Amino acid sequence: MRSDPRVTVITGTGGMGLAIARRLGPGSTIVIADHDSNRLDPVAESLRQVGHVVVPHAVDISDAESVRTLAKTAADLGQVTAVVHTAGLSPSQADIETILKVNLLGAALVSDAFGEVIAPGGAGVFIASMAGHRIPVAPELETLLRSTPTEDLLAIPALADIPATVVAYGVSKRGNQLRVRDASITWGRRGARVNSISPGVIITPMALLELESKGGDSMRERMELSGTGRFGTPEDIAAAVAFLVGPESGFITGTDLAVDGGVFATL
Repeated sequence: MRSDPRVTVITGTGGMGLAIARRLGPGSTIVIADHDSNRLDPVAESLRQVGHVVVPHAVDISDAESVRTLAKTAADLGQVTAVVHTAGLSPSQADIETILKVNLLGAALVSDAFGEVIAPGGAGVFIASMAGHRIPVAPELETLLRSTPTEDLLAIPALADIPATVVAYGVSKRGNQLRVRDASITWGRRGARVNSISPGVIITPMALLELESKGGDSMRERMELSGTGRFGTPEDIAAAVAFLVGPESGFITGTDLAVDGGVFATL
C-alpha cells in the first residue's frame, strides 16, 4: 500500500494514542512513536490490519536528538499535518526526576522539534491533565515553566523541592499547558496551530493503575459527583483531538481544552 503525502504523528502507544491513531489515520501515513519497541511493532501491526499506513519509530522523548530524528523522519515522509503527543508517565509509574524528565522536558522537546517541520495548515495537540489545573503552582514557577529555554527546564531551582510524584505530575502538566500558549506563536509563524487537552480520568491501563493507588477512592468520588457521572474513554479524547486538528477549530490555538466529564467543576 502506498504512503499518503499527509503525515500524522502520534507519540505514545497507550490507549489514548491507539484511539487517536484510529480516528485520525484514514487518508494519512501514521508515524507512531514510543520508547518501548516491544509495544511499538504489535500496535503498528494492529493498525495495518485494519487498513492504516503505519511507520513505527522508536523514540526517547526526553532526548533532544532522538526527538529531532523523529521529526525529520516524519517530515521526510510527506507533509506533517497533525502531531499528537500522548506519551507520558503517571505518578505511580516513576520517580519525581523521571516524571519531570519525560512529562515536562519531553513535551517541550516535541513541541520545539515539530514546530520546525509542521506543515502550513497543520495542527498539534499535547495531552496535559486536569492535574495541571488542580495542583497549586506558584506564579513565579509558572513564569519559569513558561519562559525557560527547553534545554534549561530541568534546572529550574524550584523543581528540586517537589515533595511527591503526584506534585511532579501536576507541575509537569501545568508546564505543558503554559508552554503550548507560547508555542502557538512560533507554530503560527508556519501557519499552524497547537493546543493542549487536559483529560480527567480516562480508562486506560495507566488510569487503572492510579485507581488502585491510595488516591483511587477520591477519584471515584469526584467522578460520581460530576455532571456526566462516568469516567472517560480513549475515544472521548480522540474525538476532542479530531476537533482540534480539524478545520472546525481553525480559529483556536494556544489554549487548553478540559475533557474531564465535569469532574473539575466538583472541586
